[in-house]
Amino acid sequence: MTKHAWKPVLAASMSLAVLAACSTNTTTEGGSSAKPQGSAAATATAAGPKKEISISAFDRGTVAAEEGSYESNRWTKFMNENSPAKVTWVPVPRAQAQQKLSTLVASGSAPDLIWEYDRNYIAQLANQGAIQPVDGFIEKYSTTMKKYLQEHPELKSASTINGKMYAVTSSRSIDGIANHGMWIRQDWLDKLGLKAPTTTEELIEVAKKFKEADPDGNGKADTVPIVFNGNGVQIIRALFFVNENQWYLEEGKLKFGRTLDRYKDSVAYQKTLFDQGLLDKEYITDSNFQRARQMWTTGKAGIYFGSWNMQNEYMDLKKNVPDAKMVPLEPVASKYGKNGLYQELPANILVAFNSKMKEDKIESAVKFLDWMMDKGDMAMKYGEENVHYKLIDGKIPQVIDADKSRKEVGYAAEYAIVTDYSLKSDWFPIMAAQDPLSQEYAKLKTQSLDVALKNKYRRDIAFSPDIPEVSQLIATFHPIATQIEVKAVTGGSASTPEAAMEESRKEWKRLGGDNVEKLAQEWYEKNKEFLK
Repeated sequence: MTKHAWKPVLAASMSLAVLAACSTNTTTEGGSSAKPQGSAAATATAAGPKKEISISAFDRGTVAAEEGSYESNRWTKFMNENSPAKVTWVPVPRAQAQQKLSTLVASGSAPDLIWEYDRNYIAQLANQGAIQPVDGFIEKYSTTMKKYLQEHPELKSASTINGKMYAVTSSRSIDGIANHGMWIRQDWLDKLGLKAPTTTEELIEVAKKFKEADPDGNGKADTVPIVFNGNGVQIIRALFFVNENQWYLEEGKLKFGRTLDRYKDSVAYQKTLFDQGLLDKEYITDSNFQRARQMWTTGKAGIYFGSWNMQNEYMDLKKNVPDAKMVPLEPVASKYGKNGLYQELPANILVAFNSKMKEDKIESAVKFLDWMMDKGDMAMKYGEENVHYKLIDGKIPQVIDADKSRKEVGYAAEYAIVTDYSLKSDWFPIMAAQDPLSQEYAKLKTQSLDVALKNKYRRDIAFSPDIPEVSQLIATFHPIATQIEVKAVTGGSASTPEAAMEESRKEWKRLGGDNVEKLAQEWYEKNKEFLK
């Protein structure tokens, strides 16, 4: 692992002051018991009171009740005791993150640090004046981040908007480049004498068998062929080489994904699955995807459109259905060929500074980012050395107890908003706990990552146009187009994908789509060398 924090400084900081000061048991903010072993917090506060800053965090619903909440748990306490700032975390639901953040911005109550993976959204905030350029602050107050960004010039384009640096970011490891994933119950395929589907048509046929042929053997028609997490609809899009929020080069002209015929085809496919009862019909209202997860982990679903790494879902499924065999499924080909599922660009989270932040808070925020990059990120990812993991060959963190790690550390990765680490897929068996089930999944995880990266995901330009008119139109158009799509998918024979496409295009034009496409094309011609 090419992470500087595996130097003795991390081991010392983790072993001496993971959860609190002194050597007696205490109860953390989340109510869980910890055994602190040092007083690094005292050192951190010796220079005077820490400045308070607030940071957004994605709420994925993964904090166990006994651990506390995203706002208050063992790791929020660890950060506040060991970092240069006192941080208040502001959770936003993952599936509605941008909507929630925009509401906070509009009300003047947005956190000091706002982050998203979506560069378009950060550009939108920049164009609205909601965030401020950060390069001067990094130059003035940073050591670690400044050096890191100098060593990674490839990240500059991701954080540069309108010629200014509006965000701080770090590089993704290969497990961060991969994102979406498809999974299938191999034991169901074997029981029904089926082969893994390789085309969209075969996927429908397999799904029909999973619905009708009682693959779980309980004599009841209670199986659901396909369930989704938040990536599900985008996986369908990818099969048709389109993403509603991307721009594509069509014969040299930039076109917005949601206006293309391929997009209509993806809606039609989604409608087919819905009309034939091949996916859970409540997926549209299953906003936190707990219903889908429950159906999968209780053995009632056969295909999961989700993420490439679904360790929790795997472990819980095996506990409930020990003979289940969950394996990664390669993307199936549509009439357009075989596309990769969604893969991220090299830049990771984009961390922006609220435009209302004052200089004293800005200094503390920058120093917090330095601390996270230098020391904190590994604690957030792997926990405490010799409690949650041990080092193998001085560089590979190996989980000691899988259940303990999942419960006590799994959610903490949300806090690692900048990070510096790199790993290899064949390290997973070494990194995992050594019990048979953990080792079984670790080998599967290596396979899944390789499958996720096997096919290149179509992305014609690196970034979408960061023009105010473009951001404004898309923000206005998105909920309208989504409503049209939902009506097309769920409306039965009364609503067709063709009619939905026609209505969407009319709305696009009504809102100024022709002018936006003209501006986008001019932007592309001006920046094409920058967009490779």
